Amino acid sequence: METNVADIDLLKGAKGVEAAYPGVLTQWQVYKMVETGQLPVIRKGRRLYFRRSDIEASFQSEIAA
Repeated sequence: METNVADIDLLKGAKGVEAAYPGVLTQWQVYKMVETGQLPVIRKGRRLYFRRSDIEASFQSEIAA
């Protein structure tokens, strides 16, 4: 099976983000960031997907501010 770079970059749901960044983001913080437009999200039906690159870019913009 071929692995696509885009597949590696995607995190499934707020739990996936919390697991990828333990101690940095909680599920609640992820939902709040989506609600306020601070974190881009991909919606497929009721599911949420996040790009690692978008999360890291969001961190960088917060650090620079």
